[in-house]
Amino acid sequence: MAEPRSRYLVCEGREIHFTEWGAADAPAVVAWHGLARTGRDMDDLAAHLAPRWRVICPDTLGRGLSQWSPRPAEEYCLAFYVKLAVALVGQLGLDRFHWVGTSMGGAIGLRAAAGPLRGHMRSLLLNDIGPRLAAPAVARIRAYAGQPPAFATVGELETYFRTVYAPYGWLSNTQWRRLTETSTRRLPDGRVTPHYDPAMVQQFVHHPADYDQWEAWDTLDLPVLCLRGQASDLLEPETAQAMRERGPRAQVIEVPGCGHAPALNVPEHFAWVDGFLARAGAAGR
Repeated sequence: MAEPRSRYLVCEGREIHFTEWGAADAPAVVAWHGLARTGRDMDDLAAHLAPRWRVICPDTLGRGLSQWSPRPAEEYCLAFYVKLAVALVGQLGLDRFHWVGTSMGGAIGLRAAAGPLRGHMRSLLLNDIGPRLAAPAVARIRAYAGQPPAFATVGELETYFRTVYAPYGWLSNTQWRRLTETSTRRLPDGRVTPHYDPAMVQQFVHHPADYDQWEAWDTLDLPVLCLRGQASDLLEPETAQAMRERGPRAQVIEVPGCGHAPALNVPEHFAWVDGFLARAGAAGR
């Protein structure tokens, strides 16, 4: 696997970390991770795309190596994440680009495409996310993300990740180890825990309707592909069907062997992304 370039930029007064893959003059793809994850989740997809694309994989505010928010109630929300995205692509000189977003990363892309990045986003690929979330799944995510566990060893943390992220589908032992090592931080008492600010779940307290986005969805006018984990408890079949019928009339592909959310790490996933980007790129010329 090619090595990414690790970079930092100050966006809206906050230091944001991202990895960059591929040639600087190649057409661009922004690949944004899920709620309690980091940009390194996109390593396999980015390495696959890098020979043809410039791929930007940010760590959201409060995740990975990005700064934690000093104002969590106000800044851990889609509106502020969109502001960060606008500042990031602006500083990188990205005028036209594609967006691949897993879960929260897709929700950020949806809101940005309907708002300040309208006309700049060439296509939107949503990885197991839509304009409505199933309430029981949100409760499940809040339960594990809001009180991250701590373990004496990295090995124990990897075992935890293998359990809680089993719905991602198949990952090799190497991929599980990388997922663990790229999202681990050590606490003052020496234990290890997932690498994010637990306060980021305040989004669901202070912005309870943040992920209700049908109004934005119905205004979209760009190609949209949704990859839905066949066993997903977050993106319900009824919502996926409505996405086919409303707004941009998305193409929806059911991903076998996955729940929330497919890891985007195997040849079949790559082929779907490649095909969509190729079609969307041709349509946008």
